[in-house]
Amino acid sequence: MSSEVQSRGPKLPPTYPPKTPTPSKKPVEAPRPQPDTKPKTAVGLPSPRMTVRNRRTAGLTFRSDQWAPSKAAAQAVVTVRAWGYPLLDEGDLEAAVRALVAAAVADRGKRISVHLADQDQKILVVVLSHMPGLDEDLSVLADVAALRTVESCSTDAASDGRRLSVLLDAEPRPRRKSAA
Repeated sequence: MSSEVQSRGPKLPPTYPPKTPTPSKKPVEAPRPQPDTKPKTAVGLPSPRMTVRNRRTAGLTFRSDQWAPSKAAAQAVVTVRAWGYPLLDEGDLEAAVRALVAAAVADRGKRISVHLADQDQKILVVVLSHMPGLDEDLSVLADVAALRTVESCSTDAASDGRRLSVLLDAEPRPRRKSAA
């Protein structure tokens, strides 16, 4: 057997170029353009988005049903309590969130988003209904504005739905004692 290997001699490199793979029959397709997922305004420009920076935030999402106001109010109080505001009137926070979420549920969307943020002893609550094109109902603002720690409240209609917001003071001033 060793004589057969020796008769062949040393292995020499081939005198022809190595085989290259055959090109594929299907040509390479250029990438398809992806649809623009950002909502456009009437003039074709991207709509402005709400941006909250340099502060603690929390985003809560709920299904739009009759239990959403209670769930959102309870979860908002737990979230803000964890941020450490001992003088915050939790009753006002709960009432404000409950009223704003109830108004958003009345818009008949599928979901509700509650966004919380804090800065300089203030708590911002923004509720999105995710139902664009609805009329602004301002009656909820009167109820929310009547709360003691509310500094301001507003509503606006955006391309992503109606936004309801309230700004609460986390360190309210003590009430004045009346002269008796």
